[in-house]
Amino acid sequence: MTDAALAAHLQQLEEELLRPDVRRNRARLTELLADDFREFGASGRIFDKASILTELSTESPAQLSLSDFACHKLAADIALVTYRSRRIDTAGTRDALRSSLWIHRDGRWQILFHQGARA
Repeated sequence: MTDAALAAHLQQLEEELLRPDVRRNRARLTELLADDFREFGASGRIFDKASILTELSTESPAQLSLSDFACHKLAADIALVTYRSRRIDTAGTRDALRSSLWIHRDGRWQILFHQGARA
């Protein structure tokens, strides 16, 4: 896969993770998140795969989008992506800077680590 194709594929996966229907789809999230997934949330909380699956299943509805996407291939099977996200919900609009570490395992890309910081 070319670097451009990888960037397009990972951006598509990140955008999928922002969709409300996917965020509530435990089966799809289980495919996208590595078993050893960790997240440092913009809230300051730390999540593992089990806790983020629970958190997203009860998340309030929101409109989520991303911009300024960049992909950096670190090795044949590891890529770092960075972007800015925007969340619009009843509490207002919040922007965050985000980074995700993706790993290619068992024939598919999975998110291994994610971090958000309020912008």
